[in-house]
Amino acid sequence: MHLWVLSVAGWIQRGQQQVIEYLVEENRVLREQLKGRRLRLTDGQRRRLAARAGILGRRALLGLACIVTPDTLLRWYRNLIARKYDGSHRRRPDRPMKRPALASLVVRMANENPTRGWGQRDRAKHKTADQARGRAGGGAGGPRENPRAPGGAGGAGGN
Repeated sequence: MHLWVLSVAGWIQRGQQQVIEYLVEENRVLREQLKGRRLRLTDGQRRRLAARAGILGRRALLGLACIVTPDTLLRWYRNLIARKYDGSHRRRPDRPMKRPALASLVVRMANENPTRGWGQRDRAKHKTADQARGRAGGGAGGPRENPRAPGGAGGAGGN
């Protein structure tokens, strides 16, 4: 049984080696057709070649008929790895700036209505809860005051 497994593995390896030799020869023929002209590769093609070249290493690439030099392939691989670990995928854009007209409107509304906001929302919530319980007043202690409103419990209003 052991001998049979080894012979099948050897047969498979021979078949793979023949495919590799064919592809190497095909690369040589294609390079001859270029006749010294420069081959234009897209960024995606460069990335694919660089990923494979990084796995093989310089020594294996020297024995192959590459369309570019092993040094170029390995440089592309180094750039690919550097781009992968540069941290740019974690960077997020900041919160977008508000339009000046919108910002000035918000400030104007806040200045014109000093009692709106925190206290108004809180009083409405408690008023609804008190109505549900059947109480007429603001509950224990009466209605709450806005500490930011002028003359409120917070003092100088907004500080």
